[in-house]
Amino acid sequence: MEATTEAWMDRALRMAKEALENGEVPVGCLMVYKNEILATGRNEVNETKNATRHAEMVAIDQVLDWCHQHDKDPDEVFAHTALYVTVEPCIMCAAALRMMSILCGIFMLVKRTGEPFQCIAGYRAEEAVEMLKTFYRQENPNAPKSKVRKKECSK
Repeated sequence: MEATTEAWMDRALRMAKEALENGEVPVGCLMVYKNEILATGRNEVNETKNATRHAEMVAIDQVLDWCHQHDKDPDEVFAHTALYVTVEPCIMCAAALRMMSILCGIFMLVKRTGEPFQCIAGYRAEEAVEMLKTFYRQENPNAPKSKVRKKECSK
């Protein structure tokens, strides 16, 4: 199982690297159903100018498309889909994942909903953190211009 997890995380990290190369926050994920990758996602916020296009949301849309194309019940598919993601999902993505019953671990939501998740943390964490540091060291050309006024000094 550990070799499989490493392979899935390697793929998620490649998605994160692709996001970084495209000027996005480097987060990548994939969704695996019955040992088959149904979806890969990377952040597309800057590219699409849509703040909701996080890696997990992109992947959820791909799984929904797959279900439609294969005449599968999304509830059944999501209930048996595992998420591999390079960074713990934000609250928006965590809520969406929870609504889809995806197998991942978000401790705050687990306590509130009562249904347990299995969460295996730490796989390739150093690489994911280094990509995040690289992104935040550079200037984001898509960030809005600062509207902070500088005080003028008078003598």
